[in-house]
Parts: sequence; structure tokens; C-alpha cells
Amino acid sequence: MKKQLKGAVLLAPLPVVMVSVGTNERSNIITVAWTGTVCSYPPRVYISVRKERYSYDILRGTGEFVINFTTDKLLAACDYCGIRSGRDIDKFDEMRFTRQPASYVSAPMIAESPINMECKVFDVINLGSHDMFLADVLAVHVDETLLNGDGAIDYSKANLVNYQHGEYYATGKHLGRFGFAAQRKYIAKYGKGKDAFAPAAPLVKRKNNGGNYKTKR
Repeated sequence: MKKQLKGAVLLAPLPVVMVSVGTNERSNIITVAWTGTVCSYPPRVYISVRKERYSYDILRGTGEFVINFTTDKLLAACDYCGIRSGRDIDKFDEMRFTRQPASYVSAPMIAESPINMECKVFDVINLGSHDMFLADVLAVHVDETLLNGDGAIDYSKANLVNYQHGEYYATGKHLGRFGFAAQRKYIAKYGKGKDAFAPAAPLVKRKNNGGNYKTKR
């Protein structure tokens, strides 16, 4: 039995990130959960910001920002930055964050964040309570300790945080890789459909072998 609720923004989980704006001389950090990917090629993302937020006018003025990923160790600082206004405090100084110059945008990166995405706004859409800032991803900076032998990000090591309707939750448990349930060996052993998942069994991963993917357990 399901209960019907009124239409609401209950989509979850969502990433919760710290967005840095401005310049090294005048910068701010805004905590954002209304963010995500809108296009793969070219790489494009969005953040949605209320007009009354202090960072809104800065974003409008510069058209640039950095998305700084939040880990469990940075969660308290991330939450604080979402409550206090940059009109009253310097959040970089208050949180003892290090301003790290970006390569392509004027906004500083948060050095303590393990992943930073430099973004350049190409459009702003008024949607109601929020304006959506659509942006090209110009560069991504990743802590080398998160990279595996193939140079890809191992998110299980990142201890990133997600947001679910006012609450924060940890991520990191690896469950599988995109496409695992369509592989022949997996189907032969576990079947297909809603009852196919076998939580006690090792999940199928694909290994890139010169373009040929092989299944290993």
C-alpha cells in the first residue's frame, strides 16, 4: 500500500557540495544540494540558487564558480556554510579553508576538498524560487589518493556525503558497475528482473582490456 503525497521536491539522494564564487580577494562559499549533470558531451552541470542568497549576485557578475565535493570530514563545515551568510563572515577564514587558485576561473577552489570542478556559466534560467545556472565544466581537480591504477576515480575511497530531504547520509559502499546486470555470466547465475540481485555474492565488474570487456568475480 502506498500513500499519495502532494507534488514536492523529494528526489533523493542528491549530492551536497560547497560552491565557491568570486575571486581570491572577494570570495564566498555557498552550500548547494540542487546540483547535477545536464550533459555528458560537452560536460555540463547546473546549480540552482535563490535570488536572495549573497552568492547570487556574485555568480551573476562573474559567471564562474567551483563545485567542491563534500566528504564526511568536511560535512560540519559544509553545513555551517549553508546556514551562515557571506554578508556577515568570511567563510573561507571562518572554516579555516585554504583558497587554491583555479586554472580557468576566477573563483578559488577549496584545497581541502578532494574533488573540485571549475565551471563557466553559459545560461541562467529563472524557474521560480531558484535560478538555474547552467555551466560548462572546464577542468576537474582530483586528489591523487582517490585515483586507481587506471587513473579513474575510486569513489569508494572518497567518503562523499549525500543529502536526502534535510538529512545527510554517507556514501561509499560499492554495489556494482554500470552494465553488470546485462552481462551473460551474471544472468546465467542470478537471472534477470527484480529478484536477480544476490547481495551475498561478488558483483560483476568489467575490466577494460583493449576495448574488450571481460567479466571477473
